[in-house]
Amino acid sequence: MTKTLTTHILDLSCGRPAANVPVRVENLIDGEWISMPTTTNTNNDGRAFDLVPADKWQAGRWRIIFDVSTYMPDGFFPSVTIEFCTKDTAHYHVPLLLNKFGYSTYRGS
Repeated sequence: MTKTLTTHILDLSCGRPAANVPVRVENLIDGEWISMPTTTNTNNDGRAFDLVPADKWQAGRWRIIFDVSTYMPDGFFPSVTIEFCTKDTAHYHVPLLLNKFGYSTYRGS
């Protein structure tokens, strides 16, 4: 199976994975954001795999949208959107480091 896009969420306020967070992905095509059919939730380890079907994975502009309000209802950010560009169809891992009043991200491996 070809790996496309994966993510994980680490809750920095407690040092644990953020489980059961809804995650969806969109791709910018011809100036319009197109939702991918694979909406999922993070697992017990805070991870979500294969967020884009292999036949739709392409170089371009993408965004991952995390509905963090379901996990952290008293947090400052109800959702987090991470927008990024891919240059090829290699596997990309884009984690989210989250706490009540902030977040960070990076390109993982």
